[in-house]
Amino acid sequence: MRPPARPSAARAVASLREPRMQPMKPSAMSKRKLKESSAESAESISQVQKILRERFCHHCAAGKLFGMEQQYRHLLELLKRTTVHGESNSALIIGPRGSGKTTLLNHVLKDLREMKEVREDLLEVHLNGLLQTNDKVALKEITRQLQLENVVGDKVFGSFAENLAFLLEALRKGNRTSSCPILFVLDEFDLFVHHKNQTLLYNLFDISQSAQTPVTVIGLTCRQDILELLEKRVKSRFSHRQIYLMNSFDFKQYIKIFKKQLSLPAEFPDESFAEKWNNNIQHLSEDKTVQDVLQNLFHHSKDLRSLHLLLMLAVSAVTVHHPLLTAADLQEASRQHSTDSKANIVHGLSVLEICLIIAMKHLNEVYDGEPFNFQMVYNEFQKFIQRKAHSMYNFEKPVVMKAFEHLLQLELVQPLERPSARAQREYVLMKLLLDSSQIMDALQVYPNCPTDVKQWAASSLSWL
Repeated sequence: MRPPARPSAARAVASLREPRMQPMKPSAMSKRKLKESSAESAESISQVQKILRERFCHHCAAGKLFGMEQQYRHLLELLKRTTVHGESNSALIIGPRGSGKTTLLNHVLKDLREMKEVREDLLEVHLNGLLQTNDKVALKEITRQLQLENVVGDKVFGSFAENLAFLLEALRKGNRTSSCPILFVLDEFDLFVHHKNQTLLYNLFDISQSAQTPVTVIGLTCRQDILELLEKRVKSRFSHRQIYLMNSFDFKQYIKIFKKQLSLPAEFPDESFAEKWNNNIQHLSEDKTVQDVLQNLFHHSKDLRSLHLLLMLAVSAVTVHHPLLTAADLQEASRQHSTDSKANIVHGLSVLEICLIIAMKHLNEVYDGEPFNFQMVYNEFQKFIQRKAHSMYNFEKPVVMKAFEHLLQLELVQPLERPSARAQREYVLMKLLLDSSQIMDALQVYPNCPTDVKQWAASSLSWL
């Protein structure tokens, strides 16, 4: 017989059997809600990145045109006359790089396609002077874009004009008004001027003047003197319509452009996030720090391409954990945007290569920017070594030559003219592609730069 359990022991056993009160855990429903909200925010951030990147990178026609309303109406009316009434025309869009020439054309073409009275059979041929470097390549590209490879087949043509006339004849049907209108867009128009005899331009302008297929030729260029480059026979067939684009907005309008470029559209799926984002952009545009960043960029370059690049860098910082832009993001983007690429290359050079650049800097100062050769740079380096023999290792001449050739490969130094095979390497004339301030700025952040080298760079030329 076991003795009866003591009351305290019995209570202990009972307490063990009783279920203990567990700490409160979040319910499955609240977990699911939390997961859904984070997924929604991730989806919203992804949408923001997609919309803004398309706006900044692809000259997309979804955004708003700034200060180009008059030019837009002019170009739209010109292209409407071609597509609706079968008229042939030619025009040049002239403006500096980044002024919005391509964006303007994309907007006009998008709105043209959406008009009811415009027929759907407008054919577009896009050529670029950087890609189509001669008339033969350009003609192949025209054939490909008009999808006439099967029609041309193995036919042999006597001249460029005959070939182009055959292509356009293949597209004709009935009279002029019922034929397919064709739009030729020539990007980097000034490069087509250098083609032999300007044959492509002559034939395109000739067709746009004659009563054949309705053709419009639009050229995009940054050369103000483009008409002076055209031959007399080409110039006589050009309509002399010129649409000029100049960034004529002031800083207040620049701030408005900044807001418009970053604002989300009304049809954004998550309305509450869009409202929060747009309110934040409004506050940013009024922030003094942000205005200083924009003012620096505005004074440096007014073109919208630079602004897009700055905003692109800032938007890249947006994540699920950092969903809204801040002034610090724009400051960091501005720092990256204004980083000197050549100064960055200097950071990766050896001490010997840095010494050679400093020697070139001093030669530039002594001889007032006159070209120099390797032998002069080597002599300059030797003077420095003799003064600081205790702290600097004296390299052999072939080693110094190798370092000099590396600077040549990095394009920090450039020969004045193409060296001939018989020219001695030591005496080929060179010029330095860095200025004094770039060298000094790079030396300030160069890791473990010897003090003697820094002092040599900053010193006067008293020992020369």
